[in-house]
Amino acid sequence: MRIWSVIGAGVAGLAVASELAHRGARVQVFDPAGLPGPHGCSWWAGGMLAPWCEFENAEEPVLRLGQGAFDWWATRTKVHQRGTLVVCGARDLPDLRRFGRRTQGYHEVNQQELATLEPDLHGFGNGLYFKDEAHIDPRKALQDVFDDLIARGVAFHREPAPAGLENAIDCRGLQARDALSDLRGVKGEMLVIRCPDVTLTRPVRLLHPRMPLYIVPRGDGIYMLGATMIESEDKTRITARSMLELLSAAYALNPAFGEAEVLEIGVDLRPAFPDNLPRIRRRGGTIYANGLYRHGYLLAPAMAQGVADLALEHKHSEMVDEDRA
Repeated sequence: MRIWSVIGAGVAGLAVASELAHRGARVQVFDPAGLPGPHGCSWWAGGMLAPWCEFENAEEPVLRLGQGAFDWWATRTKVHQRGTLVVCGARDLPDLRRFGRRTQGYHEVNQQELATLEPDLHGFGNGLYFKDEAHIDPRKALQDVFDDLIARGVAFHREPAPAGLENAIDCRGLQARDALSDLRGVKGEMLVIRCPDVTLTRPVRLLHPRMPLYIVPRGDGIYMLGATMIESEDKTRITARSMLELLSAAYALNPAFGEAEVLEIGVDLRPAFPDNLPRIRRRGGTIYANGLYRHGYLLAPAMAQGVADLALEHKHSEMVDEDRA
């Protein structure tokens, strides 16, 4: 029986390995960095399963394929299906209406309904509630998938994949630019903060004139605050402007965030193709799965299923793009 070798242990690689293993394939994973951790952009994700919200500025496949993420992740980790709230300041109401026109799957909520959903949100009179959306803790999800793969007998090799490896599936993210010349890196900056004085139970997106901002609860008063989307490949540090705007957004949601403790600062590059949609490409004996952009946890299941269909059944999903050199 052939062994499939997955190269890369971020969310893409682990999702592909998991899908293959769940279908009964023999799998091994190569990643010199070892276990998932802060070395990969998957570690710094928000973990939002929000296909309807993302459709506001994404292509149609993100909405359609992203809806399969709920059930896929629910068989592998804890999914918190409490929806998403989108809010704005009074002067930004036109932006809220524009957001609503460009997506679907929501209903409008007034100040009283907002207060019922999230009592600790302050000063917002209108919002959009996407009740069917969900979120996961990305770090726990990575660990849960890793543990399941170990239990299924998948071997992890903390070393580079050997040259000329047969049945290889390359999920190296931006490192795969040595083979995928049209990949680019999109800089994302985010914060992990702790504020026990504020209780939010679902992701909240605050419409902002310059960047999409969100806050995602992690439990025990800990929140992920992000994320910038900058066309830059400098991942050495967060900018002062980004730090200021991220913290100002949290303060706008509740002034108690002004006393929050900053636990972590994350900066990394998301791999993206020119149209910001993922691609599966086969060249010789290697399958390349890449380009998740800002939709890592949302679209990784669909990409993993497409890879498994191609590898095990020779079926072509819409993500397969074999004609590119």
